[in-house]
Amino acid sequence: MDQNYDVTRHVCPRNCYSSCSILGYSKNGHLEKVTGDPAHGYTKGLLCAKGYHYINQVYHPDRLKYPMRQVPRGSGNWQRILWSEAIDTITGKIIELYDRYGSHLSLALNKYSGNMGVLHHAMEGFFNGLGKTSRAVGNPCWAPGMDALYYDYGGYQTSDMEDILHAETIILWGVNPVWTSIHSMNYIYEAQKRGAKVITIDPVYTETAKKSDVYLQVKPGSDGTLAVAIAKYIIDYEWDDVEFLKKYSNGWEELKEHLQGLSMEAALAECGQSIEAIQFMAERLSKHQPVTMWIGFGMQRNKNGGQNIRAINALAALTGNIGKKGSGVQFGQRETDQFTYQILNHTPLLAPEQTGFRSVDINDFAVDVQAQQDPPIKFLWITCRNLLTQSSNIEALKQALSSMELIVTVEHFLTETVQYSDIVLPATMLFEEWEIVTSYWHHWISVNQPAVQPYYESKSDLEIARLLSRTLNEKRRGFSGFPTDLTDEEFIDQEFTEEFYQQLHISNWRELLNGPKRMDIPKTAWENLTFPTRSGKIELYSSEAEQNQLSPFGLDLKSTKTSSRHPYILLLNHEPFRINSQFQNLLSFKDIYQEPCIYLHPNLAKEKAIQNDTIVRIFNENGEITIRAKFLQDVHPHTLLVYPNHPLINRLIHFIPADMGKLKTGGKGNAINSIGVNIEKLR
Repeated sequence: MDQNYDVTRHVCPRNCYSSCSILGYSKNGHLEKVTGDPAHGYTKGLLCAKGYHYINQVYHPDRLKYPMRQVPRGSGNWQRILWSEAIDTITGKIIELYDRYGSHLSLALNKYSGNMGVLHHAMEGFFNGLGKTSRAVGNPCWAPGMDALYYDYGGYQTSDMEDILHAETIILWGVNPVWTSIHSMNYIYEAQKRGAKVITIDPVYTETAKKSDVYLQVKPGSDGTLAVAIAKYIIDYEWDDVEFLKKYSNGWEELKEHLQGLSMEAALAECGQSIEAIQFMAERLSKHQPVTMWIGFGMQRNKNGGQNIRAINALAALTGNIGKKGSGVQFGQRETDQFTYQILNHTPLLAPEQTGFRSVDINDFAVDVQAQQDPPIKFLWITCRNLLTQSSNIEALKQALSSMELIVTVEHFLTETVQYSDIVLPATMLFEEWEIVTSYWHHWISVNQPAVQPYYESKSDLEIARLLSRTLNEKRRGFSGFPTDLTDEEFIDQEFTEEFYQQLHISNWRELLNGPKRMDIPKTAWENLTFPTRSGKIELYSSEAEQNQLSPFGLDLKSTKTSSRHPYILLLNHEPFRINSQFQNLLSFKDIYQEPCIYLHPNLAKEKAIQNDTIVRIFNENGEITIRAKFLQDVHPHTLLVYPNHPLINRLIHFIPADMGKLKTGGKGNAINSIGVNIEKLR
């Protein structure tokens, strides 16, 4: 540690695989620099470009300093107000609406993953402490995949990345870790040095594909069909691991019979692969083991998304690539999320029987929020997300927002969502607050401590929740059940159990101030080959899926056909220097994000008589845009790739429900990678 600075520990709360552990270096109450924390066993002192630029976020000239009110909404006429005035206005409206409707259902919370961590659940806790309110429910990121894993395995596990060093074959299926999970790449490179073959399957010849040994370009959404073709080949040549299947799977004989009735020719035509490619993949899975398959999130943001994941799970089972070192399907895990979430559990004092919430679909929020009429939603609280850039049916959303009587957004900057709000409250950043953060990928847990005082008048979600609760109870005794007497650290005290401490080999969470800790769980996913499913085995035939009107089989032929009017898939890939709309205002990255472009294959451009670097029209039933077109050999011939992502693109985005998601996240996923469009040159 550098003795010339006050050194503090932090953890990146962004929605990212890594949840990087960070060291902050401060002098005289000012954050001077940040580095990675070498004590973290996964990130090992390395940060991404975004992480190294955090200090520029903290002291960005556009960062919000004070509460502000916009009159009228959308005018850009912002007026600085006091915190007391903001809280008084908000609590007054909450009480007024309760008196009008006799319940809190007219209040809605829309929150997602812009800031991850236990204490950032404070607003859910505050809303729970009022009584039954309305809540955006569902998951924009991984809903279909979570259902798929549940149907097949009954739970969610990943292996430590060190486990991949034992693999002979590594299949990166729809994931681009060179851009989105840089810490994983060192393990993959080391596995390559040790002789592992790395295969990337993706509609785009990504930076990861360029560093792989083999690349297969698949038609968007046809990944499950590709798995069907591989499975049929394995069965035809009797390369399946019969002993493993009999011992650890349920429904293998039924699945085998089902597969024999599927057409190889139809599967090849659907996924666009040759029989030689299928043979190669079948041999790698069967004869070059162990095999690790890493599935990215984009693949399941498809109308067949859950089925695609189930198909790959079935391939792993078919070849016995589960539970052994260097094997398995990696998607995401929840094993480290062992917190009590006491911060959520607050009973309304006035009407303790009025608990729970009225669900509003987070992925179809624009439509569903307007469908709630008994009573209608009149108050919207937005935190930890940029709703106006992360939603479908943007024009319908704007119309829905126009019917709200009060919209409050908690933010760092004047985002697109803030511009549609009445009040904006300035939020603290990670260097100014306490937090505990775990990962959905690795198994390390880190503490986040304040390094400096909050920026000007910014406050954390937790402090805002306490202020609201205190003021409500001053105005009307017993109105809010959210506690106001606990400090941030006391809230954290409640989140750990003795069993959790034992798994971390600590006696108190404050020991994390000495460095992150890995949970004491197996380093190889499902290594005991016991699964919390109905059968206790891998469910190749899922009766639960069948009960939910889905195919009981993971392996099934699904069409990716688009309409003749909008025949091209619009792909929205993640980028290396921002996460959705976060970090786009950093001066270092600003040139990258000045102008969005649509990338298309030269063959498609020739077919459409489109010249390189010209303005084109992209359109579908939801809307149209004009955008610069550029040629790119790397993209699938019937796919249009947007880079960088830009709010302009939202005019084309409408909600298409994925096949799965409702069972485990409360709503079907958004099949954003099934959006069909057409393209033409401007006349």
